[in-house]
Amino acid sequence: MATSLVWLRNDLRLADNPALAAGLAGGPVALVYVLDPAARWGGASLWWLHQSLDRLGADIAARGGQLVLRRGDSRQIIPALAQELGATTVQAGRAHEPYLREIDRDVAASLHAIGIEFQRHRSALALAPEAVLNQAGGVYGVYTPFSRACFEKFTPRPPIPAPARLAQLGPIASDDLADWGLLPSAPDWAGGLRAAWQPGEAGAQAQLAAFGAGRLDQYDLTRNQPGIPGTSMLSPHLHWGEIAIDAVWRTADALPTPRHEGKQHYLKELLWREFAAYLLWHHPSLASAPMRAEFEQVAWRDAPSELRAWQRGMTGVPIIDAGMRQLWQTGWLHNRVRMIVASYLIKHLLIPWQTGAAWFWDTLVDADHASNAASWQWVAGSGADAAPYFRIFNPVLQGAKFDPDGAYVRRFVPELARLPDAHIHAPWEAPAMVLQAAGVVLGENYPQPLVDLKYGRERALAAFKILGKNAA
Repeated sequence: MATSLVWLRNDLRLADNPALAAGLAGGPVALVYVLDPAARWGGASLWWLHQSLDRLGADIAARGGQLVLRRGDSRQIIPALAQELGATTVQAGRAHEPYLREIDRDVAASLHAIGIEFQRHRSALALAPEAVLNQAGGVYGVYTPFSRACFEKFTPRPPIPAPARLAQLGPIASDDLADWGLLPSAPDWAGGLRAAWQPGEAGAQAQLAAFGAGRLDQYDLTRNQPGIPGTSMLSPHLHWGEIAIDAVWRTADALPTPRHEGKQHYLKELLWREFAAYLLWHHPSLASAPMRAEFEQVAWRDAPSELRAWQRGMTGVPIIDAGMRQLWQTGWLHNRVRMIVASYLIKHLLIPWQTGAAWFWDTLVDADHASNAASWQWVAGSGADAAPYFRIFNPVLQGAKFDPDGAYVRRFVPELARLPDAHIHAPWEAPAMVLQAAGVVLGENYPQPLVDLKYGRERALAAFKILGKNAA
């Protein structure tokens, strides 16, 4: 029998794992995760990674196997470990991130040189990005026709059960997860993350079951309301591969939901994630450079104090501050609010989208190279199928529309909790008696707005005017 090395990356699961299944089909396997410095994860992602690896290691050990942990350059570690174990193949999920694609090319060459086969499997995505082409054989630049093509092409694979047993090959030398220092030291800022999330495969499956049982059929009606649990909350589990998109799609498709619209809207959201990965595949500089080169001409502002106020949720605009505090406390941000806070930073403050994307990268537990970059570029107007440059969200109107009773703001900005609904999203417009009754003193226990919203909008339109019709 042959031995396979299964190299885990964005597929931290045992069920629905085609790389693991391919390895087990040939004989015993060794499972390894490499903490490669090329990944450059942010703090929230490192916290999640620790929890996920800890749970995965326990699941593997319960089946008689071992999760091997190594820290360093994958280009060196994977060929050396495969040779040490006498592996005939290395099995892995396909990667779409540019740095991993480069690593894969080098690893494949090194393995080939020593006679070991490198097999990669569709694992993180529904479809291979290079296989989805328009009728002219080119790359889609608009989401809607891309999604139609995906609906036609994609059929989720049948379930792959988690193995009941994993033969022990070792013990194999492994790092101690605790020695990697992925968790925050003093001060411990992860309390809100621990309260909000259950990382790992079991947590992912429980979250999917809860969403399917109670919220999926209403998804189209509730997905834009941050004050209620209306979304799936599966984004970090999908990002880390604790659950396969095949499993999520199968579950959604099989549920006898009374409202077809809810399910269809949710599947379309899964395909937006797919579209982001597709864009990154075809535009490897997506996270750093605007897809539309003319956006390099925008005269961005360098405003560190305003950036800091935005990061801390102290802009004086309640829906913005609620969102940024939710992000800091829980490592996650409601999608509608992601768009609102991004628009505010880019348009009202004229701070470049790359700066906001970098903050999200450090603070999101679902920080994904493709989705983060594609979404920020969409809001900026510089990406594929993007919002036009003159589309500027009014955060007060957005708050009133999607958080009409102020439940979301009151949860994350408690100093405004006693304000009536009519003034919760624009406290600077409230009469003095209303502010006094609510215990709000603007400029003392809650800030005045960083910028007048009308002025910020006009300044943005003037700055973006240089783009003209090419950006619209």
